[in-house]
Amino acid sequence: MAAFRKDPDWLDFHPNPSKPRFVPPPGAVDAHCHVFGPGDVFPYAPERKYTPCDAGKDRLFALRDFLGFERNVIVQATCHGDDNRALVDALRAAGDRARGIATVRDTIADAELAELHAAGVRGVRFNFVRRLVDPKPDAYYLRIIERIAPLGWQVVVYFEAADLEERWDFFASLPTTVVVDHMGRPDVTRPVDGPEFGRFVRLMDEHPNVWSKVTCPERLSASGPPGYDDVVPFAKSLVERFPDRVLWGTDWPHPNMKSHMPDDGRLVDFIPRIAVTPDLQRRLLVDNPMRLYW
Repeated sequence: MAAFRKDPDWLDFHPNPSKPRFVPPPGAVDAHCHVFGPGDVFPYAPERKYTPCDAGKDRLFALRDFLGFERNVIVQATCHGDDNRALVDALRAAGDRARGIATVRDTIADAELAELHAAGVRGVRFNFVRRLVDPKPDAYYLRIIERIAPLGWQVVVYFEAADLEERWDFFASLPTTVVVDHMGRPDVTRPVDGPEFGRFVRLMDEHPNVWSKVTCPERLSASGPPGYDDVVPFAKSLVERFPDRVLWGTDWPHPNMKSHMPDDGRLVDFIPRIAVTPDLQRRLLVDNPMRLYW
């Protein structure tokens, strides 16, 4: 097998993250992270739009323990396409300490769906970010939903704020639990009470099956590290308005970051700034992901 060479401008994950000051509550879940390869064991997809560094399950689980978490929800990375073998391998190695979100085609066999479910997969991800994937017609996604609904799986959607108006009817019509990655990627230079973020808040207000991950300040911030201060009002508002429908995760190993590579310990220290009470922290990190995935 030919060796995979990461993209020349690829930023590797932080080699020595700081120990967070914030101690997560017992049972805390990192509800958004990935595994990449290793490429010589689990090859990257031919149709991928990026080639990452290897970031396998052993590194992920070591980080989980170091940061003070007990469980992971591992999301299939676009660099692996619909080949979920790296994900399934990580889930099996973790036992009951991990769940997965897969990428599947509308032609997937029932036997493969059953195998994914047995391994710990509990949902599928639909990516609408055009720089990462080529989105399909709505009918394609609806065929997949018909297949996964009997399993009780959820749908994770990744889109940018500008896409919400165009995709509103589709997202609002989905019959499953819908989890939105990274708050729908708001433009945090605009007002938190402005019309753009207000549209996303309205989606959650009007559709109680819609959840949000209050994740990735490093991707959204204009002010930058270490505090990502401009993201705090957006995430905090969702945690306080929808305390039972929010999730948090590291996004390790932070694919396609261009400006900098975040310190995962600092990301954990972001949590008490957006979930300011022990009750909100427990819901965000323990109660909500356990109810949704376990």
